[in-house]
This record gives sequence, C-alpha cells and structure tokens, in this order.
Amino acid sequence: MLKKLFALVVLAAVTSVHADDGEKTVRDAMHSLLPLAVIDHIVKSDLPGFYEVIVSGQVVYVSADGKYLLQGNLYDVPGKKDLTAARLAAMRQIAVEKLPASKKIVFAPEHPKHTVTVFTDVDCPYCRQFHKQIDQFNKAGIAVNYVLFPLDIHPGADKKASALWCAADRNTAYTEAMNGRAPAAGPTSCANPVAETKALAISLGINATPTILAEDGTTVNSSKTVSPELLLGELDRLAAEHAKQGGKVATR
Repeated sequence: MLKKLFALVVLAAVTSVHADDGEKTVRDAMHSLLPLAVIDHIVKSDLPGFYEVIVSGQVVYVSADGKYLLQGNLYDVPGKKDLTAARLAAMRQIAVEKLPASKKIVFAPEHPKHTVTVFTDVDCPYCRQFHKQIDQFNKAGIAVNYVLFPLDIHPGADKKASALWCAADRNTAYTEAMNGRAPAAGPTSCANPVAETKALAISLGINATPTILAEDGTTVNSSKTVSPELLLGELDRLAAEHAKQGGKVATR
C-alpha cells in the first residue's frame, strides 16, 4: 500500500512546512503526506538539497524545504554505484545480524564459505524449489539461515509456521513442510518468533519469498539460485566486489 502511494507522489509537491531545522521540515512534510508513517532514519542525501528518508523499509528523497519527494534509485554515475541499493543493503545487514541464530532455522556445513539469509514461507512454491537443493548448497560451502515470513496471501501460513517452529526437530519439520507435509504431531503452539520475524521482514521492505540476502545485505537475484553453482558464483562475485570497495568481506 505504501509503495503504491509513493508511486502516486513521485515528483509531486508535498505540503511545505515552515521550520528552521531541515530534518524537522522533512519529517513534518512526510507526516503531512503519510500521517501514520514510521520514519526510521533521516540524513542528508548525496543528492544536493535533499534528505534521504527511510520509512517502512523504503528509501525516498525529500527536498530540504519539504516541497518535493522523489522515489527511485539514486546512482553515483562516476562511481557506477547504486546508492539507494547500497543503503538498503546496509540496513538489512544490520537487522539480520541483530536477529539471533535462535530465531532462525539453520542449515549449514561445518565450515561455510558464505552465509545467506532466506526469508521463507511454508506455502511458497519457490521456497520449496530452493530447499530441494539444500544439501547441494551446503556441499558447495553455503550456509542457509531461514527466517520465517508467512505471507498474508497464504491463508493459515502463520499457524503452519508456528506449528513448524514448535516441532521437536525444527529442521526436519521445515524439510517436511517444504515437501508439502504437515509437521509431525506435537505442540501446535509455543513461544515462537514468527510474529517478530514477519514484522522484521515488513520493516525491511521485503514483500516476497524467497528473498535471499548475502552477508552484506545485498539482495541476490532469484535467477542466481537456479543451481548451487550459480549461487556460489554470485556470492563469490558479491564478496569480491564488496572487498574491492573496502567493505566487510562476506567470505569466511
């Protein structure tokens, strides 16, 4: 809903609010447009005269006078870098790193070369296709951390995710679910992180499954997951690119 609303106001005038502080002007302008919006972050943008605003996992740019709002990816042409994508990746990396392993379902080799975080839904056919190759991914040196994200378009997915989490053997239950089978008999409810991880996904602007994140928070194109070899090659490429740019190397 928010994404559609932003699309309607790209390059549109936002109610101008008189204030001495640029950040407050931007915040007030955003709230004049979206009164209930939760603004996560406001900083001066690399685009002169504009502030970068992160709201509900999306990045938009608002002029310092609160008059204009831009939505779209901002590119550094000389540097050949997508600044918006880089900001989203950094935000997602921090959020995923803060989520403890105890709230993920982990399939990992003993000494992984790469780790990916996959936001997944029990009823997602593409998630099932991905998991069919989990042994091959692990053999290729790729650890997979699943984060449960039941989609609203799948009725009952929340309950299935909770039942899966409550299974005695969570990894086996997940594999069974990916094969279209319900979790083995056991408690149908227990303390679980499903509501938290679902809210996390939404706050990061994630709206589809599987969404695959590399260790630096970069979203890996789903076409790169056709085979373990292709995914490994893409992760190697991202790690080398990130290291070249002076960031944290995504390999171990």
